[in-house]
Amino acid sequence: MIILKASFDDRQPIFLQIAEMIEDDIINHTYEIDDQVMSTTAFAKTFQINPATAVKGINLLVEEGILFKRRGLGMFVAEGAVEKILKKRRDSFYSQYVQKMLNEAKKINLTTDDVIELIKNGKRSE
Repeated sequence: MIILKASFDDRQPIFLQIAEMIEDDIINHTYEIDDQVMSTTAFAKTFQINPATAVKGINLLVEEGILFKRRGLGMFVAEGAVEKILKKRRDSFYSQYVQKMLNEAKKINLTTDDVIELIKNGKRSE
């Protein structure tokens, strides 16, 4: 069983941070398809959190089809989990960063091509 190191912060609820930690371990191939992830009890003990919080984070991943339950055995990484996580994170990246950046660029009269050029060159517009 893999023991994760974490320090939780106030940027988002702990159950979401638990889910993100598991997702990170899946996309970094710490966990592979059909690997068992840490149990909710182990999460609660390791990170000294309420077991219900750990359950909520893991159940979120089950609802998204990233993990699946084997009755009496625990939670395991589902087939296609990496692709689902990457799609979810790319969509989030677009809405949280790219779309906001393009909206701000429009306000200051930068075209999409101007923004692309700024990214490529790593320079500020004059």
